[in-house]
Amino acid sequence: MNTFRSAWIQGRTGNVTQMHYARQGVITEEMRHCAMEERLDPELVGAEVARGRMVIPANIRHPELHPLAIGIAARCKINANIGNSPLSSGLDEELHKLQLAIRYGADTVMDLSTGRQIPEIRQALLRNAPLPLGTVPIYEAVERVSDVRQLTADFILQVIEEQAQQGVDYMTVHCGVVWDVLPLIESRITKIVSRGGALMAQWMLYHEQENPLFTHFDRLLEICTRYDVTLSLGDGLRPGCLHDASDAAQFAELRVLGALTKRAWEQDVQVMIEGPGHVPLDQIEMNMEQERLLCHEAPFYVLGPLVTDIAAGYDHIASAIGGAVAAWKGASMLCYVTPKEHLGLPNAEDVRNGIIAYKIAAHAADIARQRPGARERDDEMSRARYGFDWNRQFSLALDPERARAYHDETLPNEAHKSAEFCSMCGPRFCAYKLSRDVTTRYQGVAARLVPDFCPESAPDGS
Repeated sequence: MNTFRSAWIQGRTGNVTQMHYARQGVITEEMRHCAMEERLDPELVGAEVARGRMVIPANIRHPELHPLAIGIAARCKINANIGNSPLSSGLDEELHKLQLAIRYGADTVMDLSTGRQIPEIRQALLRNAPLPLGTVPIYEAVERVSDVRQLTADFILQVIEEQAQQGVDYMTVHCGVVWDVLPLIESRITKIVSRGGALMAQWMLYHEQENPLFTHFDRLLEICTRYDVTLSLGDGLRPGCLHDASDAAQFAELRVLGALTKRAWEQDVQVMIEGPGHVPLDQIEMNMEQERLLCHEAPFYVLGPLVTDIAAGYDHIASAIGGAVAAWKGASMLCYVTPKEHLGLPNAEDVRNGIIAYKIAAHAADIARQRPGARERDDEMSRARYGFDWNRQFSLALDPERARAYHDETLPNEAHKSAEFCSMCGPRFCAYKLSRDVTTRYQGVAARLVPDFCPESAPDGS
């Protein structure tokens, strides 16, 4: 068994959150590891965690974890959702999805299982996951009773603690769906589209009581301090279509989440804020700014957002467009969307397509924010392309297997890996090949016609 952090977490007791250590002036091994990965000073990482602007989801019961940082000072991360449903998939399929998520570059994984064997699937995932694993505990709580009305606050918190004991690093909890905001959904087309938000609202109306996770928020925080579970405060009233975006319900809930963030920080509990799902392109920047102001700069974790509602079958593209803008304007982590969004449970190929779409979005945002080293890989790719180094191009691609396969569909022979053309242009029409000749001839002509000609003085520096 891989126990990457075993020595680090040995002997930790009491309040063991990364925020607690950071506020004591302690730079943990997790913080040092994240600093090295992000090319940041460890003291800066500690300061950002202490401030609440960065989180390191790292449950002390997850020794297999290789920690990572989520925050505006770090590169943008992406999450891949996996998990079974009552109608499809089992343990082997979910482990395969986890391996695909790792293989194609997801930074975190959420197990959103709602079918059978939820604890067994989660245990297998945790023991094989070097990346942070998140859950939505209310799903398991509901699956373990015959009717949502049978749920009690004690039972929900029991499920949360059981998941924390297993090693879950962060949990989505819909604490902001409170009585005062429920009337605000009436003008919406799609009302409540969050499963967790809808379940909490259903419970509240059945029992005519306030949201139990809001009422017992201090008990939830106490669990988090003992295991270092990062709270991902869920947007139970996120907009599920463009019509509903940026409405009163969405921002009323966001204000509640901002108040709960301050309460969590008083107990040194790490917090992320979950953000909207469907937002017109021109409203994304405003949404990022509102979260920053209302939630005190806690890291923003957004689903998409989807910038159109009519891309069924291609929602990974519609949402990656929004995700790139959101990350550019301040989101710290993007939750991927697959082509099956709104249509069905994603399979392995859907997971792959969703991850790659979001890797592109996050990387584009990192370049736009000029993060350290973000563009180095792009420049290396450009050099490999101009040099017809096909194998280097494959290795630099976000999906090397797909890049190689597309190239080899038409030019499969090994000799073609050194050819100075591809099947798009062929040997006579390749612009790179032609421009090499142009450059060589231009330098010769210029040297002959301009006595003091120097290549470095050319307008393009070539």
